[in-house]
Order: sequence, then C-alpha cells, then structure tokens
Amino acid sequence: MKKTVKNIIVLATLVAAVFICMIIADQIQKDWGNIIVSEGTITLNDQGELKYKLYTPKGATETNKAPAVLLLHGYQNDHETSAGYGIELARRGVIVMCLDEYGHGYTEISMRERGWTNHKVKVNYGEDSEADKTYVTVNSGVKRYKLMMNFSNLTFFNDHYSKGTDGSEIKDSSMGGIAAYAVLATMDNVDSSRLAVSGHSMGTWASWSVTAAYSGTEFMPRATVLQCGELFNHNAYDAENIKFNNVLLLNAKYDEFNYFRDYENTVEQDLIKSPLRTEFLGVGADEAAWNTTFGSFSDGTARRVELIMNNHRLTTHDSHAMATALDWFTQALDLKTDLSSSDQTFMIKEVLVFAAMICGIFSMLPLMNLLLEIPFFKALDRRLVPDAERERGMKKWWKAAIITILISFATYPFMTQLGHGLLPLPENIFRMTIGNGFFSWYLLLIIIMLVTTYTALRKKRLTGSKADAMFLGLGYSEKKIDWTTMGKGALLALCMAVFMYLQVVLCQLFFDLDFRFIWPFFKGFTLQRFGQFLVYIPVFAVFFLLNNSKIFAQMRAVHSADAGAKGFLNAWWKNAFCMAGGIFLVILLEYIPFFLGIGPGADMLFGSTFGGPFMSLLIVFFPQILVFSLICTFCYRRTSCVFPGAFVVAILACWVVTGGSALF
Repeated sequence: MKKTVKNIIVLATLVAAVFICMIIADQIQKDWGNIIVSEGTITLNDQGELKYKLYTPKGATETNKAPAVLLLHGYQNDHETSAGYGIELARRGVIVMCLDEYGHGYTEISMRERGWTNHKVKVNYGEDSEADKTYVTVNSGVKRYKLMMNFSNLTFFNDHYSKGTDGSEIKDSSMGGIAAYAVLATMDNVDSSRLAVSGHSMGTWASWSVTAAYSGTEFMPRATVLQCGELFNHNAYDAENIKFNNVLLLNAKYDEFNYFRDYENTVEQDLIKSPLRTEFLGVGADEAAWNTTFGSFSDGTARRVELIMNNHRLTTHDSHAMATALDWFTQALDLKTDLSSSDQTFMIKEVLVFAAMICGIFSMLPLMNLLLEIPFFKALDRRLVPDAERERGMKKWWKAAIITILISFATYPFMTQLGHGLLPLPENIFRMTIGNGFFSWYLLLIIIMLVTTYTALRKKRLTGSKADAMFLGLGYSEKKIDWTTMGKGALLALCMAVFMYLQVVLCQLFFDLDFRFIWPFFKGFTLQRFGQFLVYIPVFAVFFLLNNSKIFAQMRAVHSADAGAKGFLNAWWKNAFCMAGGIFLVILLEYIPFFLGIGPGADMLFGSTFGGPFMSLLIVFFPQILVFSLICTFCYRRTSCVFPGAFVVAILACWVVTGGSALF
C-alpha cells in the first residue's frame, strides 16, 4: 500500500510539474498578457492548407497598425522552431507569422510541391561550370533525392537553374512562404510598408524566394535576415529586376552544411574577404569584415555578415544571433522600443518546455508501477534478481560492448544517408525523409543482430551446452519465446505512451505548446502523420526488441540486479554506453577535427554527402538515446524482461520521427 501511495504521489507531482512549466512557458510566449498567440490556416487552391502560428502585440489594431515579419523554419523543423524570434519581435511591437512550410509541422502539403530539377551545383550558384564539372545533370535516383540535392535551386533563378532538361522544374522554392507573406501583408492591423522576412537553413532559401517575389511591389520587404544561409553570385539570377533590401546573414562558425560555409572546410577569418562575400557586402577585400554593417538602411543597401560561435542547428536559439537580428529589424523597420536587444526571454520558455517534456517522459515510470499492480499485468511484476548463469564478467562484457558500439559507429553515417536519399522505398508509403534514414540503419542492425544471435545459439547447441541460457538471454521469461509476456509487455508500453500523448495533446490544446527542445520531439498527430507512424513502427519495434535483448539480457553484466540507486546507476551506465557509445564516437569523429580548424570529420573522410542532416541531428539524437537507455534500464530491472522498455522506446522514437519531421 505504501508503494502504491508513493507511486501516485510521484505520478501526480510529475504531471503537475508538466502543467506548471507549460503555464509559465505560455505566459512567457504571451509576454504576460501583452501578446496574443493564435493559430491559423491558409488555403491554397488544389494543394491544401498551410498552417501557421501568429504572435500579435495587443496594441496592434486596425487604427494602430504594426510592422510584420514572416518567419520560415529549416529542414526537419516546424513553426515552433521560430518561436524565439516570434516572441522577441512581438515584445517589440511586431506582428509575427511563423509558418509550417511544405511537408513540415501541421501543413500536410507535401515537400514535393516545392519541385526539383535534374541539375546539381557543387559550388555556390553563379560560380559553377559544366567544364569544371561543378554543374552536373543527375538522371537517376529516387524523387526525394532529386528534391533534396537542389534545395538551393530557387524559383527566381534563371532557367539554367530553375528548370531541368527532363521537364522538371522548381515550382515554389518559398515552400509556401509567398502565399503566407501575402496573407500577412494584407492583415487589417499590419503596416504593409514595414514588412520583413527571415528564415533558418532551408528557410533562408525560402526567404530569398519570398523577397524576390515581392521585389518592386508595394509589399517589398524592408529586410531579409538569413539564419545560416547561402550567398549567390549575381550571375545566378536576374539581378536587374530583383532587389533585396537590407540583408543580414548570420553565419555559424561550425556549420555542418558545406553550402552555408561557401563549400570551404571551415569558416576562417579570411572567408569574409572572398569575392562572393565582398560582392554581397558591396566593398573591396581590404574593407570587408565580420560583424560590421556596410551600406545604408535608408536606401536598402545595408549588408552585414555576423559570425556566430555556434553550430548550424543551435543558431536559431543563440543569444548573440538573436540580438544581432533584433538590432537589424529595429533599424530596418524603424521599431520604437525601449527593450535592448540583449533583453531576451525566449530561452526561459524553451527550457520550461524542455522540463515539461522530461517530466512527461518520466511520468510513464510511476504509471508503469501502478499498472503492474493490476491483475492483468501481474505476470510482469517481477524485479530483476542476481543470476550467475545470465551475468557476464566485466572482461567479457567490455569485449561485447566495444563490438556493439563499433558496429553502430561504422554503420550510422552510411546507412542513415542511404535511406534518407537513395534507398528505393515506395515514396507514397514511406514518406518521412528522416524516417527513411533510420529505417535503413535499423534494418541493417536488425539483420546483424539476428545473424549474431542465431550463430551464438547454434554454437551452444552444437557444443552440447544448454540453450536455455541463450533463450533467457534474449530477454524472454521462459526457455522459449513467451508470446503472452511479450503481448502484455507491448500493451503495458502502449498504455504508458498513450498517457504521455494525452499530456502533449492537452498542452497543445490549452497552451499552443508541444514537448520539445530546439527540435520538435513530441507533437500531436494529424491523421496523415499517424498513418506514417503505423508504417514505420514495425521496424522500430523489432529493432528495439532485438537491441534491448542484446544489451540488457545477452550482455547483462555482474551487479546489474543490485538494489537501490547505486545498483540502478551501475546498470544504467553500462546500458547507456552500449546504446549511445557508437553515436558518441560519431560525434567525436565529426566535431573534434571541426573544432581543431580542420573541418567536419564526415565531410573530410567520406565526402560532403555524408555530412549535413544526420550529423547536425547528433546534438539532439545523442541525449535522446541516453533518456531511452534510462527508461529501458528502469523497465528491465522492474519487470525482468525487455518487452515493456523495448516497446515504449520504440513508440517514442517512431513518434519523434513521424510526428514532426519532413514529409515527402
């Protein structure tokens, strides 16, 4: 009875913490009542609907119009990634629309509506050459590969870049931004003479496209702010008919994507003196400098490149980048504000949402304890006990652990990128681009685990040893597969995940906030995205079932069943080492040479094809695995089998991939 009460108290405390954090985060995004936060929909004929989030200062009315900014997120993100800029600009009197671009967030219009060509440029646009093979034609490959290989081909480029030789063409490189900008510019409370646009990564190309589309019109943006963007030689587009007012480029020092560092291995001090940069700044090489404004805001010629000591993904939440952008908008839009650019509250909101997410995840654990008291789940109510037959000495454990992490390390860069771009999956079924990367990687690891498990089992039988220990080592409760225990473990995991899902849905309903930190981790599903969840979950479930069987059962080390906090930590670090060790090695491979000034490791060793999305993803993927290993350790020690932990993290991992990432 005491344990039941304790679990109820812990559960109630964690759930209460979720909503307390969200209430405060909601007040911060609303600036304690000074900002109205709402959501909206834009209908595009024949295509579907664009979704957006709007931040409106309370003082902005039809008779007191306010300036406005359109924010465009990057690849694999959504409107909430732009929330920091939305909050800070709205605090300074700006109406801000944060868009879910094609294939992202709750916009169900596919990314393929962007269009693609069969051309690929290997250097900055305008500096390419067919003779030098820096402008090539790609005649093969799946459609999503063709789309992603020329994200930087833009609608306003001349036909050499925007139309392919096979009839393909870029249809809307603004990713819906042009249509959204038109809606924002014509709102009753918007001063259409003071408009601007900003984007991050993929959103910078969309920003270029929006600005170009409205160049010379009454709605021409006064400023374009590029958060990790690409520069173009003037020969890449029709410069005579297009003008870009007051352009700021926030340049990440450790950008994992080579086109955002001008295809150089590193961003060095003298990069600012390159012809591409000096042409952009409008000065000679002797004058060019980082963090210096050239030109004039009054005539739209202001240009600046700010060096941000951060990586690609974190630039969206970098306080230096934010302050620079706020100063830029203040001058370009003539904002009247008493707030300094260093007065920022957005990161408090982000940390609170992160805390809510952690509490929501861990609330599943006391819930599991309570569910195990129900007679239906009683068969799973077994704490792990010492078992010499099943526990490995540390020497054998280290050998197996090192092999495990080396396999993960060696396969991650290649298999994720293969699935992301070239694996010939049916593209109307497997529509999650990042999901295909994990699908490919997990599939290979599944094959490796099945082969090694079968080999070990066969070896024991051939040598006359008991096979019982191997079956037990697979994580099953008897000498054979216990389908009843597996089914109950899966149902228990489903109950836990549904409980967390309800918390996410309620937070979105009441606060317009989901569970995230920098990256969109857990969002409520649309029907379309839930369908994708059902497509990918079988492979995720099989992978985590076999992975947990290997790490938690077959590789179970001595003292794994020791009681108390010390025993838990002793078991967890070993499990975390095996689950996350390979990814940690990839991080070291990528960033040690980068920080030493040599260049990103994946680019240097394997080519730029293996850099980019899955390398920049590491900073959110690695801590995610650590949390998963903690959940699995708790579940295994509590139930003596791998099923609940394996299935619940499979659901969570698949949810992360299908709930918020890009749809082709």
